Amino acid sequence: MTDIEIAQKNVMAPIADIASKIDIPADKLELYGNYKAKISFEELKTLQEKASKNSGKLILVTAITPTPAGEGKSTVSIGLADGLRHIGKKSVVALREPSLGPCFGVKGGACGGGYAQIVPMEEINLHFTGDLHAISIANNLIAALIDNHIQQGNALNIDPRTISWKRCVDLNDRALRNIVIGLGGRMQGVPREDHFTIAVASEIMAIICLSKTITDLKNRIDNIVIGQNYNKENVKFGELKCTGAVAALLKDVIKPNLVQTLEKTPAFVHGGPFANIAHGCNSVNATLAALATGDYVITEAGFAADLGAEKFLDIKCRAAGLKPSAVVIVATIRALKMHGGVAKADLSKPNCEALEKGFENLKTHIENIAKFGLPSVVAVNKFITDSDDEIKLLEDLCAKFGTKAVLTEGWGKGGEGAAELAKTVVDLADSGKANFKHLYELELPLADKITKIATEIYRAERVEFDSAALKKLKSFEENGYGNLPVCIAKTQNSISHDPKLIGAPKGFTFPVRDVQLYAGAGFVVALAGDIMTMPGLPKAPAALDIDVDDNGIISGLF
Repeated sequence: MTDIEIAQKNVMAPIADIASKIDIPADKLELYGNYKAKISFEELKTLQEKASKNSGKLILVTAITPTPAGEGKSTVSIGLADGLRHIGKKSVVALREPSLGPCFGVKGGACGGGYAQIVPMEEINLHFTGDLHAISIANNLIAALIDNHIQQGNALNIDPRTISWKRCVDLNDRALRNIVIGLGGRMQGVPREDHFTIAVASEIMAIICLSKTITDLKNRIDNIVIGQNYNKENVKFGELKCTGAVAALLKDVIKPNLVQTLEKTPAFVHGGPFANIAHGCNSVNATLAALATGDYVITEAGFAADLGAEKFLDIKCRAAGLKPSAVVIVATIRALKMHGGVAKADLSKPNCEALEKGFENLKTHIENIAKFGLPSVVAVNKFITDSDDEIKLLEDLCAKFGTKAVLTEGWGKGGEGAAELAKTVVDLADSGKANFKHLYELELPLADKITKIATEIYRAERVEFDSAALKKLKSFEENGYGNLPVCIAKTQNSISHDPKLIGAPKGFTFPVRDVQLYAGAGFVVALAGDIMTMPGLPKAPAALDIDVDDNGIISGLF
């Protein structure tokens, strides 16, 4: 059966029953049908207070550099949460919401796979509780208010050429990357160049994921830098006096969503920033809610450890005061052989030589996690084509570098298939080996922070900054933003900036072509190589396979 067929055959429990497993009363839920709910503000405040006192263990799931062979990070995260319940532990999983961009593009759905899924799968993958739509509208309200202010006299003397705020939509639409607006005459606005980004890479998405309260949300929206005036001074959105209106659109979005796995493990699914062009983590509120209600909390950060994990550890953990206890690095023998130079068509053939060569990619991620003072375990998503010799080799290679490799079969067996991994994770999380530290200090100059990530995590020999990027970094520092962390936007298909450099490239020059200030979110974005903040659709998008019948049953979603 396909993933969606497995999900559709599952009999879900009422969401109030799922909430009762983690001691959340039914009257503290805001229901979106029978199987989805948001947590009320009253309960959210209670959970935040509990999280500050509880000693629950936070386990981050990350992965090797993705390949077309697949790795299965979300599947392992969900399977591990079920596996922990299977061995008698009180676990909760906290994940990101899927974006419609990948759903209709290349990747497909993002609710796990096989017998390790969150449900209702179709609803989570599509409109869910409306969070991403509200984020898009709030983002575009800001854009409309900026252009209206200029049209109606421009009391703040905003220079239209400097407007940095982009419109957004939660779809892959390359035609909207660079546009011209305001054409058609004086009543149609002031003509200027404009841009769209995908909603999950927007600053509003980052703000939602990092805000704990409405007051926090408003302060961050106030601090958004939208451009400069004609005196080259920064203009903040708060100066337009419309923050309350934007926050009103987002009042429900800030509340975490509660759903369930196929095995009825509670799952907080909230926020969805991409990890290649944004900070790649679910919301702080979802993680805090999970820590308040579970003894072992499984969360994931997007793409590989060089992207999502680094941003989780240097941006999210710093902002929320989180301290992980252990890290799971997801890998497959197939993907490692691909990093070793094997073509996708030949991955089913045993090839220990290619596996050993491709292991260099996994080794780099193991070393990177260790730089944060965290112990790790390698979760090997098992495929039927994996040979005994390949499995033994991978176990030996991991052991050589002080990390255990554990076969996991969550996709085919659910929690039972992840029980061995769950036992290993419990031992690791309870071992006291974690001595968490950030990669860099905030006092470092912005360019030095970028260089530290590029050289120590990506293994670049040097960083080459575009002159305009350096000028902007200097301006950010002069305006008081020098102590912000950095979020690097680069390809997910390589540890480097170049998607063609598979495996574990070293000694390359890392090019930073532009930087953007996300003052509301509280970080600086550095764009490297050819990365775009608005993806495009492939020649054969996933939309070709998606359909719905007269009974409302969706097919082809994954």
